[in-house]
Amino acid sequence: MATSVLEHSAVHHAEAKSGLWSWITTVDHKRIGILYGASAFLFFLLGGIEAFVIRLQLMTADNTLVSPEFYNQLFTMHGTTMIFLGVMPLSAMFFNYFIPLQIGARDVVFPRLNAFSYWVFLLGGLFINAGFFFNAWPNAGWFGYANLTSAQYSPGLNTDFWVIGLQILGIASIAAAVNFFVTIINMRAPGMTLLRMPMFVWMSFITQILLLLAFPVITVALVFLMMDRHFGTHFFIPAGGGDPILWQHLFWIFGHPEVYILILPAFGIVSEILPVFSRKPLFGYTAMVFSGVFIAFLGFGVWSHHMFATGMGPFADAFFSLSTMLIAVPTGVKIFNWIGTIWGGSLQFKTPMYFALGFIAMFIIGGLSGVMHSSPPADLQQTDTYFVVAHFHYVLFGGSIFALTGGAYYWLPKMTGRMLNETAGKIHFWLMLIGFNLTFAPMHILGLNGMPRRVYTYPAGLGFEFWNGLETVGAAIIVVSQLVFIVNLIVSLRRPRNAPADPWHGATLEWSIPSPPQEFNFPEVPEVKSSIPLWDLRRELGSLPEPQRVSGAGIHLPNPSYYPLVAAIGVFVTLGGILFAQPHFPWYVITLTGVAVLFYGVYRWAFEPAG
Repeated sequence: MATSVLEHSAVHHAEAKSGLWSWITTVDHKRIGILYGASAFLFFLLGGIEAFVIRLQLMTADNTLVSPEFYNQLFTMHGTTMIFLGVMPLSAMFFNYFIPLQIGARDVVFPRLNAFSYWVFLLGGLFINAGFFFNAWPNAGWFGYANLTSAQYSPGLNTDFWVIGLQILGIASIAAAVNFFVTIINMRAPGMTLLRMPMFVWMSFITQILLLLAFPVITVALVFLMMDRHFGTHFFIPAGGGDPILWQHLFWIFGHPEVYILILPAFGIVSEILPVFSRKPLFGYTAMVFSGVFIAFLGFGVWSHHMFATGMGPFADAFFSLSTMLIAVPTGVKIFNWIGTIWGGSLQFKTPMYFALGFIAMFIIGGLSGVMHSSPPADLQQTDTYFVVAHFHYVLFGGSIFALTGGAYYWLPKMTGRMLNETAGKIHFWLMLIGFNLTFAPMHILGLNGMPRRVYTYPAGLGFEFWNGLETVGAAIIVVSQLVFIVNLIVSLRRPRNAPADPWHGATLEWSIPSPPQEFNFPEVPEVKSSIPLWDLRRELGSLPEPQRVSGAGIHLPNPSYYPLVAAIGVFVTLGGILFAQPHFPWYVITLTGVAVLFYGVYRWAFEPAG
């Protein structure tokens, strides 16, 4: 009788998980990861369209394709979208889907908090972009320097959408960071000590620590700015005794750790791909772990290299110059360890390997120009020129995006049960590599020749036309490369499932279960004895049988819930009420309504049955 009831419950549970409502109420970490990935990819495409329009505007001298005001909105939204709505949530897709799988857990430790963080992220992204429909897209740059965002210089709703939208996104990031931090600490499989964790888990763990320490700083800065704009304070307004440079310090104390929040997951992905396609363990595992820790520690001591041009004085310039040079050491350790992993390996040149190798090459270029910026005299020459634009695109596009794309080709067979086409994948890589370098390499030349960044247009005769035209051609090639990926993805998803559990002969636990994984991940919690448990098992047994799908009857799983979405709407309304503050309709009416909805959602999810 008990067995019958459990089997009936399992069947009923499976039937309930189909249709739109099942996605709205899901608390399964894998589905939430897919939601993050789909949403982030759409935002990424939007940011790419914004970038392409920027390149079309700058393709020729004295161009008037878009207005100066719309151009300001484009480069503001492009930067904001790519960083906060593109790269970060694409990393979150892999955090959500693969951290529990790689540590041998059945889910994250707080499944409903996980769902809450996704819905808050989605609502925050929609909130920032909603300014377009009010003719109030943010227009002061993704860095929001204080004098450009004050009520005096930016009196409309443009900056309000940006300030409040980022506060909403910050809540999502902190909630997710708490969840993954506790999950990695408490949910590891038996035998998985910290120094047996997969490298992706390690880099993700360090990223969560950075999020927990850095995002409160930008939250404080945004609250100060919101109070300056709406409540009569003067934190950043010189006329009232404030200091606009305070904004720069607060922003970059967050902003430089943010660079490592964006790049450390990429390091983890590449550190998973290279050993598998080199057929040898990661070279210098322990050194890779501690170099990641050292990068995170030093990342909080380099922020003012963004501020050499503000006149901080020789002592501050010397300190931040040396700390910036020092952070190149652990980064170099990682690069040499990746090369050591490849060296002497039995290399398998599959699409993920192409993107991992492309990442190393492009990131080295971006890192070398970063070391140049550590010298204050060189930095003063390059500040606010296209040389800086080239540098951070080589780090964040050539780095993060190449690695994330490699991760997609590596892990999508596990997520979808379908293999992506290898030929199309390699075409995607070569188009993306060529287009990327045509777009961003010439920016080094333009910057050294004096072309300032964030300019709407430029006059003829300065020697800028050829290189800008070449960059626009490169941007068009990048667009084509993304179209190849989209077509490859759509065609692959329309085919029957053809991916085995372990198509690459991987070393970590996610490859030990069927593709795609069942809701409960592991029928039995695995036990590990090293950082490469599947390779150990394969050495013992010679080969591994294809794992079979099982019923999962009797395995405890959390129930679906829509209360995380209710709580997320409460956050959205609470902060959104400030945006529409009017004399005849006090902002606190909307805000208090939002607080009530938030507390109702949190109360109901806290006291409803767990599963």
